[in-house]
Amino acid sequence: MDILIVDDEKAVRTSTLIALEAEDHYAEAVSDGEVALPRLKEDEFDLVLLDLNRGGKSGLDILPRIQKIRPRTPVVIFTAEATIPTAVRAIQAGAMDYLEKPFTPDQLRSVVARAKQWRVLHERIEELETEISTQSPPPHFTSRDAKMNETLDLLFRASPTNASILILGESGTGKSLVAREIHRRSHLKDKPFVTISCPSLSKELLESELFGHVKGSYTGAIKDKWGKVHEANGGTLFLDEIGELPLDIQPKLLRLLQEREYERLGENKIRTADVRVIAATNRNLRKCVETNRFREDLYYRLDVISACMAPLRERPRDLKEFAEKFVAFFAGVSNRKLEGFSSDATSRLLSHQWPGNLRELRNAIERAVILARGPKIEADDLPTPTTIRLDSEDESSQFVPGASCSIEELETEHIRCILARTRTLQEAAGVLGIDQATLYRKRKRIGL
Repeated sequence: MDILIVDDEKAVRTSTLIALEAEDHYAEAVSDGEVALPRLKEDEFDLVLLDLNRGGKSGLDILPRIQKIRPRTPVVIFTAEATIPTAVRAIQAGAMDYLEKPFTPDQLRSVVARAKQWRVLHERIEELETEISTQSPPPHFTSRDAKMNETLDLLFRASPTNASILILGESGTGKSLVAREIHRRSHLKDKPFVTISCPSLSKELLESELFGHVKGSYTGAIKDKWGKVHEANGGTLFLDEIGELPLDIQPKLLRLLQEREYERLGENKIRTADVRVIAATNRNLRKCVETNRFREDLYYRLDVISACMAPLRERPRDLKEFAEKFVAFFAGVSNRKLEGFSSDATSRLLSHQWPGNLRELRNAIERAVILARGPKIEADDLPTPTTIRLDSEDESSQFVPGASCSIEELETEHIRCILARTRTLQEAAGVLGIDQATLYRKRKRIGL
């Protein structure tokens, strides 16, 4: 690593320099922050070691200027006053860590190793953000559909409040994107936004993931664990597909919403958490209440502000706009020049029911851009119009009776649509009622 040492004590600068060079790091040492700042403008360092007290000046005064020049460079504070208030002040000011003087080579080595890990993690986050940005165009939250605009306006007007919000709608309509945008527009935007997917885990593991557990609370609980509620404290907790939340856990969530209290699994100690809850589901929760699959009191506690995201098939103007944006995006990524859709392709685009909504549309357009032979996307590049009809009342999918196709074709189309609607193979296998190995074989057979 390339490391800059800022300390007014020559003995500290020299000993630190020797210790770092012995570990094959490149190090420079300066006596004052005013000298350090020009060096940081000239070159990028992997770590800055900054003395807290330099000739009567505080290192915390120079820290914001360092962060302005090199916001991604971690800073470790040297201090002879390693008290808890000092440490808290340093971390709150933006320091990655602190090191008490005098320190041993082992202590220096340890803090440098943590800084290196910090750099690696942040670089990985940047890579992932870049990767995500190349997979889809950035979301936009306007609509050509008046009803949809009313829905978005309602949700965003509720953003600055602490009210619980329930977002309804089919899979793939953008519920999680809207939830994150609500958080971004709220007074909690600088606080955590924590997501938990309710259908993804067994009851026991979901309860542990949500509230945490203590060692030995169940088989496999080999150490204490804090849950998502603790992680989201002070911010927003997003409960995705809350309609799948097991009945046994629902009273505990209700207690969190009403009393701001919870207990970790296997622990009797009452803990508190201040979280704003946003929930989403593709189920009809009113029917779930009527059939005793969802608690009525929890439903009303969640349903302070609720709105339904309309499916794409009910928003043809939005559908065309999304499709055009996807074409422009994927053509750019693929370095292809495409002029949009032919008239036949546009007709097919609008006649398809898009049961997977935006998720399915994105995948279909990406495929069409890759397969297109000419300057425009043709009808054959797009999926055939579906024979599937989604019934919002029972949240089930049905094939229209009398379709002229074989059982194998029906199965293929059904699997294709379920894959488009679900986020993971595990979730798709659960909807289809088969194990993941069987789903893998079927996907391979039909070329999905």
